Amino acid sequence: MTHLRRWITSIVAIPILLYAMGPGPRWLFCGLVSFVSLVALYEFLRITSPHLSRAARILSLSLSVGFMLLAFQGPPRVAVVYFPLSMFLLWSVLLFSSPSERSRSVEHLGKIALGFTYVCLPLSLLLIIHGQPEGNGWIYFLLSVVFAGDTGAFYAGRFTGKHKLYPAISPGKTWEGAVGGFAASVLAAFLFTLVFPLPQPLLKILALAACLSVAEQVGDLAESMLKRVYAVKDSGRILPGHGGMLDRIDGLLFSVPVLYLFVS
Repeated sequence: MTHLRRWITSIVAIPILLYAMGPGPRWLFCGLVSFVSLVALYEFLRITSPHLSRAARILSLSLSVGFMLLAFQGPPRVAVVYFPLSMFLLWSVLLFSSPSERSRSVEHLGKIALGFTYVCLPLSLLLIIHGQPEGNGWIYFLLSVVFAGDTGAFYAGRFTGKHKLYPAISPGKTWEGAVGGFAASVLAAFLFTLVFPLPQPLLKILALAACLSVAEQVGDLAESMLKRVYAVKDSGRILPGHGGMLDRIDGLLFSVPVLYLFVS
């Protein structure tokens, strides 16, 4: 049943994603990425800062949407100013909060800053890539490689996995799954170039796919460590069969900066 829900969610979500990235208006893609950022940051704060005040939580989520709009419209360098200003504003809110929250203000602010860095910054890079020449093609490529790797790792580990990859962090992941995910990512990149030629030599494209696969798997382990530390099974329940939004995009968050460096 879990597999069925997983595939149904993917079948529903993929056409929406493809339309938003391609023929749809650019603001639709910005709205979609902003929604993903909002939900993922909410899940992150719910896990790491369950006692954060409602005012600080709402302000954090609102600022994350502002960050996405800034990446959509303004130059990336403006983010250098927006990020510290956001932290100063949040610190001001915590400064005038209840005594119990003031005593943990530095801890809360650190976790919010980590949430912005972990969730919002990589997703804002997606918007910047989308606005570049042939940016749509590169994002299609990224999602093909990352999702193929995630699916390949899941099924390779399920049917052939015997040797644990990192049991202290994620007992279910195996070396066989990691290798299967890596092979699926590289294969997806090769097949993608056959259908949609990219303006780079094939060898560079395959090397990029290999780097994206490694980043994706490290990102997956990083979120597993987060859930392990805070003793939660899933980051949320918004995506049937997949868990939370953060569960679905954990590898993508680590892969986007790699693609951004390559494209830019």
